[in-house]
Amino acid sequence: MTTSRRTFLKQTSQSCAALLLAPTLLRARPTVATGKRVGIIGLDTSHSTAFVKALNGPDANASFLGYKVVVAYPQGSKDIESSTSRVPAYTEEVKKQNVEIVSSISDLLKKVDVVLLETNDGRLHLEQALQVLKAGKRVFIDKPVAASLADAIAIFEASKKYNIPLFSASSLRHIKGIEKVDKSKVVGADTFSPAVLEKTHPDFYWYGIHGVETLYTVMGTGCKQVVRVHTDGTDIIVGTWADGRVGTVRGTRTGKHDYGGTVFTQTGNLVLGPYGGYEPLLQDIITYYETGEVPVTPEETIEIFAFMEAADESKRRGGVAVTLESVLAKAKK
Repeated sequence: MTTSRRTFLKQTSQSCAALLLAPTLLRARPTVATGKRVGIIGLDTSHSTAFVKALNGPDANASFLGYKVVVAYPQGSKDIESSTSRVPAYTEEVKKQNVEIVSSISDLLKKVDVVLLETNDGRLHLEQALQVLKAGKRVFIDKPVAASLADAIAIFEASKKYNIPLFSASSLRHIKGIEKVDKSKVVGADTFSPAVLEKTHPDFYWYGIHGVETLYTVMGTGCKQVVRVHTDGTDIIVGTWADGRVGTVRGTRTGKHDYGGTVFTQTGNLVLGPYGGYEPLLQDIITYYETGEVPVTPEETIEIFAFMEAADESKRRGGVAVTLESVLAKAKK
Protein backbone atom coordinates (compact mmCIF):
# COMPACT_ATOMS: atom_id res chain seq x y z
CA MET A 1 0.00 0.00 0.00
CA THR A 2 1.43 3.36 -0.93
CA THR A 3 2.15 6.01 1.69
CA SER A 4 -0.39 8.40 0.17
CA ARG A 5 -3.12 5.71 0.25
CA ARG A 6 -2.33 4.87 3.90
CA THR A 7 -2.48 8.58 4.77
CA PHE A 8 -5.83 9.00 3.00
CA LEU A 9 -7.37 6.00 4.81
CA LYS A 10 -6.06 7.22 8.16
CA GLN A 11 -7.49 10.72 7.67
CA THR A 12 -10.83 9.29 6.54
CA SER A 13 -10.98 7.01 9.58
CA GLN A 14 -10.21 9.92 11.92
CA SER A 15 -12.88 12.11 10.32
CA CYS A 16 -15.53 9.41 10.68
CA ALA A 17 -14.59 8.87 14.32
CA ALA A 18 -14.87 12.60 15.01
CA LEU A 19 -18.35 12.70 13.51
CA LEU A 20 -19.44 9.73 15.61
CA LEU A 21 -18.17 11.47 18.73
CA ALA A 22 -19.99 14.70 17.77
CA PRO A 23 -23.36 13.66 16.30
CA THR A 24 -24.65 17.20 16.42
CA LEU A 25 -22.41 17.96 13.45
CA LEU A 26 -24.52 15.62 11.36
CA ARG A 27 -27.70 17.57 11.96
CA ALA A 28 -28.56 19.67 8.97
CA ARG A 29 -30.60 22.83 9.50
CA PRO A 30 -34.18 22.05 8.41
CA THR A 31 -35.11 23.40 5.00
CA VAL A 32 -37.82 26.05 5.05
CA ALA A 33 -39.70 26.91 1.87
CA THR A 34 -38.86 30.21 0.23
CA GLY A 35 -41.53 32.70 1.22
CA LYS A 36 -41.91 31.14 4.68
CA ARG A 37 -38.54 32.13 6.16
CA VAL A 38 -38.94 34.44 9.16
CA GLY A 39 -36.19 36.58 10.67
CA ILE A 40 -36.28 38.05 14.17
CA ILE A 41 -34.61 41.35 15.02
CA GLY A 42 -34.03 41.62 18.77
CA LEU A 43 -33.71 38.83 21.34
CA ASP A 44 -34.23 41.10 24.36
CA THR A 45 -37.90 40.27 24.94
CA SER A 46 -39.82 37.15 25.91
CA HIS A 47 -41.99 37.70 22.84
CA SER A 48 -39.09 36.52 20.66
CA THR A 49 -38.70 33.16 22.35
CA ALA A 50 -42.47 32.68 22.54
CA PHE A 51 -42.84 33.25 18.79
CA VAL A 52 -39.94 30.91 17.99
CA LYS A 53 -41.41 28.13 20.12
CA ALA A 54 -44.83 28.56 18.53
CA LEU A 55 -43.56 28.57 14.94
CA ASN A 56 -40.64 26.14 15.15
CA GLY A 57 -42.03 23.59 17.59
CA PRO A 58 -42.76 20.04 16.38
CA ASP A 59 -46.47 20.59 17.08
CA ALA A 60 -46.72 24.02 15.41
CA ASN A 61 -50.29 25.03 14.65
CA ALA A 62 -51.29 24.29 11.05
CA SER A 63 -52.71 27.82 10.83
CA PHE A 64 -49.11 29.11 10.86
CA LEU A 65 -48.82 27.69 7.31
CA GLY A 66 -45.26 26.42 7.63
CA TYR A 67 -43.64 29.74 8.54
CA LYS A 68 -40.47 29.14 10.57
CA VAL A 69 -37.95 31.42 12.23
CA VAL A 70 -34.63 30.68 10.52
CA VAL A 71 -32.40 33.62 11.50
CA ALA A 72 -32.15 36.06 14.40
CA TYR A 73 -30.15 39.22 15.03
CA PRO A 74 -29.95 39.35 18.84
CA GLN A 75 -29.04 42.98 19.50
CA GLY A 76 -31.88 44.89 21.08
CA SER A 77 -31.66 47.75 23.54
CA LYS A 78 -28.14 48.84 24.42
CA ASP A 79 -28.93 50.55 27.74
CA ILE A 80 -32.17 49.17 29.22
CA GLU A 81 -30.86 46.64 31.74
CA SER A 82 -34.07 44.61 31.89
CA SER A 83 -33.66 44.04 28.15
CA THR A 84 -29.90 43.68 27.69
CA SER A 85 -29.62 41.11 30.49
CA ARG A 86 -31.96 38.76 28.62
CA VAL A 87 -30.04 38.55 25.35
CA PRO A 88 -27.48 35.81 26.17
CA ALA A 89 -30.03 33.32 27.55
CA TYR A 90 -32.60 34.05 24.85
CA THR A 91 -29.93 33.65 22.16
CA GLU A 92 -29.05 30.18 23.44
CA GLU A 93 -32.73 29.30 23.70
CA VAL A 94 -33.54 30.10 20.07
CA LYS A 95 -30.38 28.39 18.80
CA LYS A 96 -31.81 25.15 20.19
CA GLN A 97 -34.77 25.71 17.83
CA ASN A 98 -32.47 25.64 14.76
CA VAL A 99 -32.29 29.43 14.48
CA GLU A 100 -29.10 30.83 12.97
CA ILE A 101 -27.60 33.83 14.78
CA VAL A 102 -26.17 36.65 12.65
CA SER A 103 -24.23 39.78 13.52
CA SER A 104 -26.16 42.38 11.54
CA ILE A 105 -29.61 43.22 10.20
CA SER A 106 -28.20 43.32 6.66
CA ASP A 107 -27.00 39.71 7.03
CA LEU A 108 -30.41 38.70 8.35
CA LEU A 109 -32.26 40.31 5.46
CA LYS A 110 -30.32 38.23 2.93
CA LYS A 111 -31.65 35.02 4.45
CA VAL A 112 -35.35 35.73 5.14
CA ASP A 113 -38.61 36.60 3.43
CA VAL A 114 -40.44 38.37 6.28
CA VAL A 115 -39.46 39.93 9.60
CA LEU A 116 -40.56 40.08 13.23
CA LEU A 117 -39.10 43.31 14.64
CA GLU A 118 -39.02 42.41 18.33
CA THR A 119 -36.44 44.80 19.77
CA ASN A 120 -37.93 45.86 23.11
CA ASP A 121 -36.56 49.39 22.78
CA GLY A 122 -38.88 51.54 20.68
CA ARG A 123 -36.15 54.15 20.20
CA LEU A 124 -34.43 51.80 17.73
CA HIS A 125 -37.48 50.87 15.69
CA LEU A 126 -37.40 53.62 13.07
CA GLU A 127 -33.78 52.94 12.12
CA GLN A 128 -34.31 49.16 12.11
CA ALA A 129 -37.64 49.27 10.26
CA LEU A 130 -36.16 51.47 7.52
CA GLN A 131 -33.58 48.77 6.74
CA VAL A 132 -36.31 46.15 6.43
CA LEU A 133 -38.59 48.33 4.30
CA LYS A 134 -35.77 49.28 1.95
CA ALA A 135 -35.14 45.55 1.46
CA GLY A 136 -38.78 45.08 0.45
CA LYS A 137 -39.71 42.76 3.33
CA ARG A 138 -43.03 42.71 5.18
CA VAL A 139 -42.49 43.42 8.87
CA PHE A 140 -44.48 43.20 12.07
CA ILE A 141 -43.26 45.72 14.67
CA ASP A 142 -43.91 44.66 18.24
CA LYS A 143 -45.05 47.15 20.83
CA PRO A 144 -44.22 49.94 21.18
CA VAL A 145 -44.03 50.77 17.50
CA ALA A 146 -41.74 53.67 18.49
CA ALA A 147 -40.63 55.67 21.52
CA SER A 148 -42.07 58.94 20.24
CA LEU A 149 -45.15 59.99 18.35
CA ALA A 150 -42.94 61.62 15.70
CA ASP A 151 -41.10 58.32 15.08
CA ALA A 152 -44.38 56.41 14.91
CA ILE A 153 -45.60 58.77 12.20
CA ALA A 154 -42.26 58.50 10.36
CA ILE A 155 -42.42 54.69 10.33
CA PHE A 156 -45.82 54.68 8.67
CA GLU A 157 -44.73 57.35 6.20
CA ALA A 158 -41.80 55.10 5.26
CA SER A 159 -44.23 52.19 4.89
CA LYS A 160 -46.11 54.23 2.28
CA LYS A 161 -42.92 55.39 0.57
CA TYR A 162 -41.61 51.86 0.08
CA ASN A 163 -45.09 50.43 -0.56
CA ILE A 164 -44.69 47.81 2.19
CA PRO A 165 -47.70 47.68 4.53
CA LEU A 166 -46.85 46.98 8.16
CA PHE A 167 -48.59 46.89 11.49
CA SER A 168 -47.98 46.89 15.22
CA ALA A 169 -50.20 45.43 17.91
CA SER A 170 -50.36 44.16 21.47
CA SER A 171 -51.42 40.57 22.04
CA LEU A 172 -54.03 42.05 24.41
CA ARG A 173 -56.15 42.79 21.33
CA HIS A 174 -57.14 39.13 21.70
CA ILE A 175 -57.89 39.14 25.43
CA LYS A 176 -60.56 36.60 26.39
CA GLY A 177 -64.09 37.93 26.03
CA ILE A 178 -63.32 40.36 23.25
CA GLU A 179 -64.72 37.93 20.69
CA LYS A 180 -68.16 38.41 22.27
CA VAL A 181 -68.17 42.19 21.79
CA ASP A 182 -70.37 43.69 19.07
CA LYS A 183 -68.32 46.84 18.51
CA SER A 184 -71.24 48.62 16.84
CA LYS A 185 -73.06 48.56 20.18
CA VAL A 186 -70.22 49.71 22.47
CA VAL A 187 -71.12 52.83 24.43
CA GLY A 188 -67.98 52.92 26.59
CA ALA A 189 -65.27 50.82 28.20
CA ASP A 190 -62.88 50.65 31.14
CA THR A 191 -59.67 48.63 30.73
CA PHE A 192 -56.68 47.96 32.93
CA SER A 193 -53.13 46.64 32.67
CA PRO A 194 -49.78 47.03 34.42
CA ALA A 195 -48.10 50.35 33.64
CA VAL A 196 -44.52 49.84 34.77
CA LEU A 197 -42.44 52.89 33.91
CA GLU A 198 -39.19 52.96 31.92
CA LYS A 199 -37.26 56.23 31.99
CA THR A 200 -36.25 55.99 28.31
CA HIS A 201 -39.88 55.90 27.09
CA PRO A 202 -42.99 58.03 27.63
CA ASP A 203 -44.94 56.58 30.55
CA PHE A 204 -47.61 54.46 28.84
CA TYR A 205 -45.50 53.48 25.82
CA TRP A 206 -43.47 50.91 27.73
CA TYR A 207 -46.12 48.69 29.33
CA GLY A 208 -49.35 50.60 29.79
CA ILE A 209 -49.85 50.37 26.04
CA HIS A 210 -51.43 46.95 26.62
CA GLY A 211 -54.39 48.51 28.39
CA VAL A 212 -54.63 51.26 25.77
CA GLU A 213 -54.71 48.76 22.89
CA THR A 214 -57.41 46.78 24.67
CA LEU A 215 -59.48 49.96 24.96
CA TYR A 216 -59.05 50.85 21.29
CA THR A 217 -59.88 47.31 20.19
CA VAL A 218 -63.41 47.74 21.55
CA MET A 219 -63.89 51.52 21.21
CA GLY A 220 -62.30 52.12 17.82
CA THR A 221 -60.78 55.44 16.75
CA GLY A 222 -62.25 58.90 17.28
CA CYS A 223 -60.92 60.02 20.67
CA LYS A 224 -60.70 63.81 20.85
CA GLN A 225 -59.20 64.58 24.25
CA VAL A 226 -57.83 62.96 27.40
CA VAL A 227 -57.40 63.79 31.06
CA ARG A 228 -54.88 61.94 33.23
CA VAL A 229 -54.82 61.30 36.95
CA HIS A 230 -51.36 60.33 38.20
CA THR A 231 -50.04 58.95 41.49
CA ASP A 232 -46.92 56.92 42.27
CA GLY A 233 -48.86 53.66 42.10
CA THR A 234 -51.60 54.31 39.55
CA ASP A 235 -52.44 56.22 36.39
CA ILE A 236 -55.92 56.70 35.00
CA ILE A 237 -56.54 58.13 31.54
CA VAL A 238 -60.06 59.31 30.71
CA GLY A 239 -60.67 59.71 27.00
CA THR A 240 -63.67 61.43 25.43
CA TRP A 241 -64.62 60.32 21.91
CA ALA A 242 -66.14 62.63 19.29
CA ASP A 243 -69.53 60.93 19.62
CA GLY A 244 -69.62 61.51 23.38
CA ARG A 245 -68.54 58.05 24.47
CA VAL A 246 -66.02 57.78 27.31
CA GLY A 247 -63.26 55.20 27.67
CA THR A 248 -60.77 54.83 30.50
CA VAL A 249 -57.48 53.04 31.03
CA ARG A 250 -56.16 52.21 34.50
CA GLY A 251 -52.43 51.53 34.61
CA THR A 252 -51.19 49.91 37.82
CA ARG A 253 -47.81 49.70 39.52
CA THR A 254 -48.91 48.23 42.85
CA GLY A 255 -50.81 45.07 43.72
CA LYS A 256 -51.07 42.06 41.44
CA HIS A 257 -50.33 42.65 37.78
CA ASP A 258 -53.32 41.72 35.67
CA TYR A 259 -55.18 42.55 32.46
CA GLY A 260 -58.88 43.01 31.82
CA GLY A 261 -61.76 45.43 31.66
CA THR A 262 -65.47 46.03 31.28
CA VAL A 263 -67.20 46.89 28.02
CA PHE A 264 -70.51 48.77 28.26
CA THR A 265 -72.90 48.08 25.39
CA GLN A 266 -76.47 48.91 24.40
CA THR A 267 -77.55 45.41 25.38
CA GLY A 268 -75.48 44.78 28.51
CA ASN A 269 -72.01 44.79 30.01
CA LEU A 270 -69.22 42.35 29.18
CA VAL A 271 -66.13 41.45 31.20
CA LEU A 272 -62.74 41.13 29.48
CA GLY A 273 -60.07 38.71 30.65
CA PRO A 274 -57.99 36.82 31.32
CA TYR A 275 -55.06 37.25 28.95
CA GLY A 276 -55.23 34.80 26.04
CA GLY A 277 -51.57 34.25 25.12
CA TYR A 278 -49.49 35.05 22.03
CA GLU A 279 -50.85 32.63 19.44
CA PRO A 280 -53.93 34.64 18.31
CA LEU A 281 -51.68 37.62 17.53
CA LEU A 282 -49.24 35.34 15.77
CA GLN A 283 -52.06 34.09 13.55
CA ASP A 284 -52.79 37.73 12.62
CA ILE A 285 -49.12 38.17 11.73
CA ILE A 286 -49.05 35.08 9.51
CA THR A 287 -52.19 36.21 7.69
CA TYR A 288 -50.53 39.59 7.11
CA TYR A 289 -47.39 37.89 5.77
CA GLU A 290 -49.54 35.90 3.34
CA THR A 291 -51.84 38.68 2.15
CA GLY A 292 -50.21 42.02 2.90
CA GLU A 293 -53.43 43.07 4.61
CA VAL A 294 -53.04 44.62 8.07
CA PRO A 295 -55.44 43.87 10.95
CA VAL A 296 -54.72 47.23 12.60
CA THR A 297 -54.61 50.34 10.42
CA PRO A 298 -51.80 52.91 10.56
CA GLU A 299 -54.41 55.54 11.50
CA GLU A 300 -55.46 53.57 14.57
CA THR A 301 -51.91 52.95 15.75
CA ILE A 302 -50.99 56.61 15.30
CA GLU A 303 -54.09 57.63 17.26
CA ILE A 304 -53.14 55.24 20.06
CA PHE A 305 -49.77 56.94 20.34
CA ALA A 306 -51.38 60.37 20.20
CA PHE A 307 -53.71 59.22 23.01
CA MET A 308 -50.71 58.24 25.16
CA GLU A 309 -48.77 61.38 24.25
CA ALA A 310 -51.75 63.57 25.17
CA ALA A 311 -51.95 61.69 28.48
CA ASP A 312 -48.30 62.53 29.15
CA GLU A 313 -48.95 66.18 28.34
CA SER A 314 -51.96 66.17 30.68
CA LYS A 315 -49.71 64.84 33.45
CA ARG A 316 -47.11 67.54 32.79
CA ARG A 317 -49.82 70.20 32.99
CA GLY A 318 -51.36 68.94 36.21
CA GLY A 319 -54.25 66.91 34.81
CA VAL A 320 -55.88 69.35 32.40
CA ALA A 321 -57.66 68.14 29.26
CA VAL A 322 -55.36 67.80 26.24
CA THR A 323 -56.55 67.22 22.68
CA LEU A 324 -55.04 64.57 20.44
CA GLU A 325 -55.05 67.09 17.61
CA SER A 326 -52.66 69.34 19.52
CA VAL A 327 -50.03 66.67 20.16
CA LEU A 328 -50.28 65.39 16.59
CA ALA A 329 -49.67 68.90 15.24
CA LYS A 330 -46.59 69.24 17.45
CA ALA A 331 -45.23 65.83 16.40
CA LYS A 332 -45.59 66.65 12.69
CA LYS A 333 -43.61 69.92 12.87
